[in-house]
Amino acid sequence: MSTPGLAGRPATPPVAPAPELLVARLHGHARRLTWSALLVIATAGATGYLLGNLPAPFEDWMLLAAAGAVVLLGAVLPLLAWLTRTYTITTRRVIAKRGLLARDHSELSHTRGYSIRLRRGVLQRMWGAGTLVLSDGVTAPLVLRDVPDAGLVHEVLADQVEMSQIQAHRESQGFSFGHQLPAPRG
Repeated sequence: MSTPGLAGRPATPPVAPAPELLVARLHGHARRLTWSALLVIATAGATGYLLGNLPAPFEDWMLLAAAGAVVLLGAVLPLLAWLTRTYTITTRRVIAKRGLLARDHSELSHTRGYSIRLRRGVLQRMWGAGTLVLSDGVTAPLVLRDVPDAGLVHEVLADQVEMSQIQAHRESQGFSFGHQLPAPRG
């Protein structure tokens, strides 16, 4: 049974620290794949038109090999590059990962606090995207390139920094979210 807290309200029992929760996982804006998609459509159309209608020294297998190489270099590799760059926002940190075989991993803790700068080019503004630069003044800035809904991501990051700093302050004062406050004397 819990004892009454402030102003006669029942105090909550102490709880364990909150677990790290996933807030968002992002890739760069998908508009970068527009040219790749158009290339696949054009290659499929040209291959379908030319298949069986090639001049004498060329054979169909040559056309199919060339079409496969164009699709591989112009569509599959850009898609893999886009898929391997992820940005993860949790309740405790921001994580940027990129690379398929050799992974580059950078992270920044919300509790340290950092400045958030939003850069937007003309095309990025048209699509609602932007580049976020997170700098804590100690380590190299963490750059989140071409993030979709950059304004919303900026707000989420600012909120996470604020909540983490409030929680760190409360823990340094000897109590945390959900911990029982001492009963008033009187």
